[in-house]
Amino acid sequence: MLKTLRPPAVSADFPEQSADPQSASASPDDLSRHVFGLLGIPVDALDFPSLLRSMDLATNAGSAFLISTPNVNFLVKSQINGTFRESMLLSDLCLADGMPLIWIAKLLRIPIHERIAGSDLFGRLKSANATSRRLRVFLLGGAEGLAAAVGARLNAEKGGLECVGVFNPGFGTIEEMSSPKIIEEINASNADLIAVFFGAEKAQAWLLHNHWRLRPPIRAQFGATINFEAGTVRRAPPMLRSTGFEWLWRIKEEPYLWRRYWSDGKALLAMLVTCVLPLMLSERRARALNKLSIARSEDHGSVTLALSGAAVAEHVDRAIEQLRDALDSGKRMILDVSNTQYIDARFFGLFLMVRKQLASRGQKLLFTGVSAGLRRIFRLNRFEFLLSQEV
Repeated sequence: MLKTLRPPAVSADFPEQSADPQSASASPDDLSRHVFGLLGIPVDALDFPSLLRSMDLATNAGSAFLISTPNVNFLVKSQINGTFRESMLLSDLCLADGMPLIWIAKLLRIPIHERIAGSDLFGRLKSANATSRRLRVFLLGGAEGLAAAVGARLNAEKGGLECVGVFNPGFGTIEEMSSPKIIEEINASNADLIAVFFGAEKAQAWLLHNHWRLRPPIRAQFGATINFEAGTVRRAPPMLRSTGFEWLWRIKEEPYLWRRYWSDGKALLAMLVTCVLPLMLSERRARALNKLSIARSEDHGSVTLALSGAAVAEHVDRAIEQLRDALDSGKRMILDVSNTQYIDARFFGLFLMVRKQLASRGQKLLFTGVSAGLRRIFRLNRFEFLLSQEV
């Protein structure tokens, strides 16, 4: 059942774009994101004020802005579901929603210190002064009647969120949940934010599938937040959330979740042993490597950047300039890593942003000269999928 909570506003025609997920919008400033590659996915190092400023900019610009909130379940599923992983690779921000991700970042000396959960973000947005103006939100998903109840409460509170529509699609395929009627009703609501309350994989797939059909600029999957907001499930106390034991509370509240946490926990332990611990040792050895040179060569169809030395965080600003110039050429981009000794998480994050920009125009990031030692670094970081395009 679809319910509009106030008369829809009329908005300008939205240009038709490709529905191919690879065409998902890329922010013109992707390369400036302070993003790190963490076990196969991008994670942005930012705090709540920076996040809210980014959302403000996207709302005022009216540009598509996809936010993902990876937690351990996201991390585990991304290892086996390439489409799910792609939804994070093509997102405009990826927020660390889960203390285990913060702990892994600390072990690998990645400066991601603050957990930003989807439910915390929703709570912040409800505050009257969270953004420069009250955001219009469309609530999609949740059990029958929950979204309508939460929407009515938001409007009664007159805080930072005004609910302009709700829809509970029930069960169905992505295509069935993406009918023209549903998309038209969402767009007619003139929402600034579409908050999706499906399961993680279905929500991310739905958002990518409908990326170019949706008008609300900000899109995000908020999962169980609808249950917390409706009061049907109690959220864990702050102490449990900050110490990483929220999962115990979730199992108490929703016992069926134990299977997911057990499965994810086993997979996480395996990644700690096979990836994180070896990376800690590699990172220590790499600290002695502190030089990087970047040489550019070009022909009529491609630009090649040869990275010689250590591709580590202290050199990232210089690399951004070179990569941005290469992107501006519009040509095929090749990274020659024949003489690259090491790649750290910051550079993997940068490579993901280059890949995202190239994907927005139907191109691929290519690597050449990958040695056995460097291939191991890609594998330990879970970025071996980047090497599927070698020349």
